[in-house]
Amino acid sequence: MDPIVSKIRLAADRMNVGLEGIMPDPIRVARGAIGEVESFISEKGLARIALVADANTYRVAGERVEKDLAAAGFEVALVEITPNHLGDVVADEASIVQVLLAVQRNSSDVVIAVGSGTLHDISRYAAYTSQIPFISVPTAPSVDGFTSKGAPLIIRGDKITVPAVGPLAIFADLDILCAAPQPMVAAGFADMLGKYTSLLDWKFGSMTAGEPYAPEVAEITEQALMACVRHAEEIGNRTEEGIRILTDALIESGLAMLLFGQSHPASGGEHHLSHFWEMTFIREGRRQLLHGAKVGVACAEVAALYHRIAEQDLLVSNVPEPILRQIAELPTDADLRALLRTVGGPDTIADLGIGVELLDAGLKLAHHIRPNRFTLLRACNETMR
Repeated sequence: MDPIVSKIRLAADRMNVGLEGIMPDPIRVARGAIGEVESFISEKGLARIALVADANTYRVAGERVEKDLAAAGFEVALVEITPNHLGDVVADEASIVQVLLAVQRNSSDVVIAVGSGTLHDISRYAAYTSQIPFISVPTAPSVDGFTSKGAPLIIRGDKITVPAVGPLAIFADLDILCAAPQPMVAAGFADMLGKYTSLLDWKFGSMTAGEPYAPEVAEITEQALMACVRHAEEIGNRTEEGIRILTDALIESGLAMLLFGQSHPASGGEHHLSHFWEMTFIREGRRQLLHGAKVGVACAEVAALYHRIAEQDLLVSNVPEPILRQIAELPTDADLRALLRTVGGPDTIADLGIGVELLDAGLKLAHHIRPNRFTLLRACNETMR
């Protein structure tokens, strides 16, 4: 049994939770995995495929998938997502309709997403709306959302997350992933680094606001995070072992969220701050930044704030002792920035093109992004008013 599957099944058994409809099968993280897509499609009795890619991901992987499927006699409708006026491929109304039209015209019975996070979000929502499955073929280890059942979409300029469908199977080819652009590899590592503060926020919310908590899920997420930290240099050098560890960690983090049923394990104040920046960029018509790049820098900024809370006795009367101990164990912002540099990613707001005013505004207002989450960032703002 695949090690990822074994780990999730063990946690599910301890939690007495069923995995039906949660676990992609298979989850292949290996060299040459892309060559297994055609046989899987055949085994499942699928015939008409909508293949979703952009110009770059088609070149590095989509063309190979299309040729394999066409040679085996499948009907393949290629959907090459059109960038917006800024040159970004985004999960907006136009992209979604582009895929839906192809699905309808081809009477597709499966969507294959060849790409990274945005293309997966477009594909998973189009598949969900069309009531057909989708298959994941990642081209970069850039996010932990490959297995997600939610799709963050930009609708009329606002970013919202809507229900979608998780992948039927994942084929993550290490030959392709190791050749992914350095910024995307760094973004995946940074997305994992954000678990330092998300896990702290989750524990804080459970202890102070009664939010649901699952230690088995927290353990999976923490183990995935620490595997990435221990192998930061290999990940930064894009060795096969480093990329395998990062890819496994991203998939495990995504499955941990599915197992828990919510995003608490992997999304706290750092993600809320990242989303605040992203929504500001959308309103101002600026080109988007990689999700993980924002999360990594936001994690460093939030960690700096949390250390100040503990060191300056801010909110101490409202922060349980276990949380204060966890803050003490949290890496400093300098340590986190050093890790981000190790993998070749941005480590300051200046690197992202974000000014001090936007940082300050985000630290004060970002908790409103998810008003149902009781993070330490929210507690700080509500107490210090």
